[in-house]
Amino acid sequence: MSQDPKVLSGVFCASLTPVNEDLSANHSALAGHCKWLLDNGCDGLGVLGTTGEANSFSLSERLEILDTLAENGVGGDKMLPGVGCCAIPDTVELTKKALELGAPGVLMLPPFFYKGVSDDGLFDAYSEIIERVGDSNLRVYLYHIPPQSQTPLSVDLVGRLINAFPKTVVGLKDSSGDFNNMKTLVDSFPGFAVFSGGDQFLRPIMQAGGAGCITAVCNIAPHMLREIYDNWKSDEAEALQDRMTALRDLIVSFKQFPALRTVVADNTGDANWLRPRPPLRAIPEDKQAELLKALEDINFTLPKAA
Repeated sequence: MSQDPKVLSGVFCASLTPVNEDLSANHSALAGHCKWLLDNGCDGLGVLGTTGEANSFSLSERLEILDTLAENGVGGDKMLPGVGCCAIPDTVELTKKALELGAPGVLMLPPFFYKGVSDDGLFDAYSEIIERVGDSNLRVYLYHIPPQSQTPLSVDLVGRLINAFPKTVVGLKDSSGDFNNMKTLVDSFPGFAVFSGGDQFLRPIMQAGGAGCITAVCNIAPHMLREIYDNWKSDEAEALQDRMTALRDLIVSFKQFPALRTVVADNTGDANWLRPRPPLRAIPEDKQAELLKALEDINFTLPKAA
């Protein structure tokens, strides 16, 4: 498979989704955050992914989030929306909306409710979605996140999809935490864009021939990931990656998603960022203070929000 010039690469943020007191999406805060991410090192935005709590939002809400982002000045060409739903028609509708807004690709979970499904069944699902969308501009980035979905995408399945849809299935986000799986995908499918879903693997995946990262801690460290991506061959690259990995480990030790919300709330001065949708919860106030102190102790700083 030769490299498609439309295939993405670089630093992408798996963006958080801020919500109002009534738990509706806070569109203005999301647009502001997305613009800040783009201004501070991101090539694009993985909106409505796992970090964005996509599966806590209805189909109509997700469509509204995408439309409103575009209306608020976040170009569709910067979006890599998460579109994978359990129901094929929902995935198709979200994918068509992404294409309508000019998104260069979509990040597509497999239907994930039924467990232990076969590669044949997953192939059927992806094939049906691609054929129903029926758009030559569609570029699908598969989303492999077995710790959450419990529906892994095998290397054999990925190969079948590439062979069946070589101009459509062009990449994959690997959030398995298994670097050997990422490297196997890179080695097996030349020209196929493999993104790490973990911040700790950005330099290793670049060394292996991968495409970049789509990560959660990017919500607070786009500038650090940008520096690694731009300088992964340099003498200081290992130290840059070590610092990024230490930051990620600290965030994860406080529960990743609410910890990231805590840091964004502190940086923006907007306490509404602390609020996720149930069943997720903010971390307790004492833990918030402990996290912010721990970040200060490692001299972590981030660009101030506008």
